[in-house]
Amino acid sequence: MAHKEVPVESLEFGMFVARLDRPWTETPFVFQGFVLTSEEQLAALKKYCKKVYVDPEKMRVDVAPKLLTLPGSARSVIAEQSNEKVRGTAVYKELATVEDELPRARTAFTQTTAIVQSMSRAVVTGNALDGNRAKQAVTEITDSVVRNPDAMMLLVTMREKAQETLNRATQVSVYMTVFGRFLQLERERLELLGLIGLLQDVGMLKLPAGIPGRRSDLTSAEDEDFKTHVTHGVEILSQTAGLPAELPGLASLHHERYDGSGYPRGLKGSAISQTGAISGIVDTFDMLTAPVPYGMQMPPSNALNVLFQNRGTQFHAALVEQFIQCVGAFPVGSVVELNTGEVGVVITQNLIKRLQPRVMVVQDASGNPIHPYKILDLVKEPKATPDEPYRIRRTLDQTTVKIDSRELFL
Repeated sequence: MAHKEVPVESLEFGMFVARLDRPWTETPFVFQGFVLTSEEQLAALKKYCKKVYVDPEKMRVDVAPKLLTLPGSARSVIAEQSNEKVRGTAVYKELATVEDELPRARTAFTQTTAIVQSMSRAVVTGNALDGNRAKQAVTEITDSVVRNPDAMMLLVTMREKAQETLNRATQVSVYMTVFGRFLQLERERLELLGLIGLLQDVGMLKLPAGIPGRRSDLTSAEDEDFKTHVTHGVEILSQTAGLPAELPGLASLHHERYDGSGYPRGLKGSAISQTGAISGIVDTFDMLTAPVPYGMQMPPSNALNVLFQNRGTQFHAALVEQFIQCVGAFPVGSVVELNTGEVGVVITQNLIKRLQPRVMVVQDASGNPIHPYKILDLVKEPKATPDEPYRIRRTLDQTTVKIDSRELFL
């Protein structure tokens, strides 16, 4: 049955919203297609759309409207933040395919990781950081992200998750830069975000042995010690030549929260800059997906849900919604199972149809490796059988397949 056009004012709970009158990426909705079940969804549709297209065959008559469980004050904060302009006007075009960009991205990533290790040794031995070298590393990351963000994201997601916080600094830097590009911020802002991501946790190296990076099972005393890494970091960065003058202050914001529950200063709302709000979202996402005991080892989809549930309270609502759109339902590097039983890796996002990325198939339905790898562009609806196109059935644990990124596209 064909989709039916319905003005948003005429929507009813239980209707299945299949399409919008604008791209999904311009709205806060994570998934393309959903059953209308809440006042919150309806309010968002009224804000972003004039009409939608529903699938009558997927109508659910058993659905009653679900009201927000947030208190009225929190709902008003979400509405206010969602109306706030967070996107810039810079236009970035894809200048290279992910296949062509991957070798350059790998070089930049490897060099940056080596620089982070060098900085770690310098702090531990009491020597000064090389600010100019850190800036050069971030410039190379930004160059790659501007050309094609998926290549660097592919490396970050597929590499074996490092445990130590400073070894994760490179991937935080990449996420910050990619998010800034998605927000269409100016090139100068992208480099600043990347530099903050690379250096904001440098104070961890001044913590007592056994604590750095550990986010769980801390005693009250250890938790207080852990929080001092922010002030240690500000001190280190303030003494580092070659860095932007505003960097130490901006790097101190990644644990501040919009409701004032963060540290070290308990800043609230607009007292936290947009850059600080971005840092807090990315740092939390990194912590939620990092290995235990340094994080909570959540799948990316679960981590995004935590951010979504805390938007408007701990995190800036509009920026959380944009970050979810940036990362996508199937992040680049995700391991997925197709409806054929084959296993693949998401290698490129589709910004218009988020549920139909490009996938590199690496295992057949029996779990046997496929060589050479088969690449499927799901938006073109390649056929799995004569009657059914390929589609993603579910995401799998990242450890399901072990693939060296150097083997990609060979």
